[in-house]
Amino acid sequence: MVTLLNTVRQADKRPRHPEKARLPDTPVMRKPDWIRVRAPGTNAFGATRETLRRHGLHTVCEEAACPNIGECWSKRHATVMIMGDVCTRACAFCNVATGKPAHLDPAEPARTADAIAELGLAHVVVTSVDRDDLADGGASHFAQTITSIRHAAPKTTVEVLTPDFMRKPGALEIVLEARPDVFNHNVETVPSLYRRIRPGADFSHSVSLLRQAKRFDPSIFTKSGIMVGLGETDDEVEGVMDALREADVDFLTIGQYLQPTRKHAAIDRFVTPERFAGYKRLAEAKGFLLVASTPLTRSSYHATEDFERLKAARLASLRA
Repeated sequence: MVTLLNTVRQADKRPRHPEKARLPDTPVMRKPDWIRVRAPGTNAFGATRETLRRHGLHTVCEEAACPNIGECWSKRHATVMIMGDVCTRACAFCNVATGKPAHLDPAEPARTADAIAELGLAHVVVTSVDRDDLADGGASHFAQTITSIRHAAPKTTVEVLTPDFMRKPGALEIVLEARPDVFNHNVETVPSLYRRIRPGADFSHSVSLLRQAKRFDPSIFTKSGIMVGLGETDDEVEGVMDALREADVDFLTIGQYLQPTRKHAAIDRFVTPERFAGYKRLAEAKGFLLVASTPLTRSSYHATEDFERLKAARLASLRA
């Protein structure tokens, strides 16, 4: 069970979240029995970590304190986080460091591709911090990374989990022209909580981004996800489902919010596995090709297996 209470960056002892330093501590709720994670397997976990370190890569698995890191790295699965480990946004739920990012590393796309080839990944998820400081939000860096992966590991399918590219006209098209297999952008929470949980973002814009991606390339799989336990109602969760289906999103993920530190947004409730199963049935009835809805579901969790399920679901729908 994971709740990280250390707000100091281990590498340099600077505050990880300087914008949250003066906030009052929020309560940390005791986790129920169904929030469990596996201890990492020593050999494969260590080998994955060593490969990523040697290539100088960041992962959202570490930076966002993902509870599934032990299981995923033991299977040699990792979600690469490009464009550094410092974000220009300060979302109330996120454990990624906030501040002024460094300049882009032009060698990072090639290093990323080499690591993926070495790990022998069938499917990879590439995400990033928000880079509002860049003219294109980092879209060209995403495109270069996709192209490098295609060259170094031609059999690997590529899923991108991008920022919202707010006020970055043409950025989405730059990413999509590189032809990722899956375009993912998480709406994260319900519209009523955006000002408190996801400041600087806009729910309508995020939904529009997903809609535009599908219109640009109808063959691409689109994906989005939300966390629950932040204060939303079940009716609001259903409203998000409807908005995403209206945007023709194929794959929905729903997982439990877990509080990274006492300076982050407090957990409002622990949603039961039965309620997650209910969300899944409801979303499937609305027409999503695939729905992952469990307490430990995260956007990249079981991404390789889910990509195969997505393809199978699309084929089944075409035959129907």
